[in-house]
Amino acid sequence: MTDFTGGCACGAIRYKAVGEPRYMGNCHCRDCQQATGSAYFPGMGFKSENFSLEKGEPKWFTRQADRGHAIHRAFCSDCGSPLFIRNDISKYFTVLYAGSLDDPRSYQPARDIFVRSAQPWNQLDPSLPKSDEMPS
Repeated sequence: MTDFTGGCACGAIRYKAVGEPRYMGNCHCRDCQQATGSAYFPGMGFKSENFSLEKGEPKWFTRQADRGHAIHRAFCSDCGSPLFIRNDISKYFTVLYAGSLDDPRSYQPARDIFVRSAQPWNQLDPSLPKSDEMPS
């Protein structure tokens, strides 16, 4: 079984996810662009039962997603690093920000989602499948 560890830039928050990710992909929706300050959110999804906080408590920001459900973003209140998200449409799923991993090289995206919102200045990987929505 694989362990994925990570945390914020200042070290106040640490987490661990155990097992293989259920999802790895790049989300290009406007909400994720604003949350990352970049072109997309590179996310790794795990069953929430396989995720644990090892140190500290994040601050949460909740916003309504395009599809109407609440999306909850965890970040460090000291350094501002984005860490992971949970949303009300899939409550038993935690999605890590790949950049918050100790070893982000383990992130291997399998798809691009919400590409209808992708920025024209962002070069999408032509080898990844694309969808305008979240695939079922």
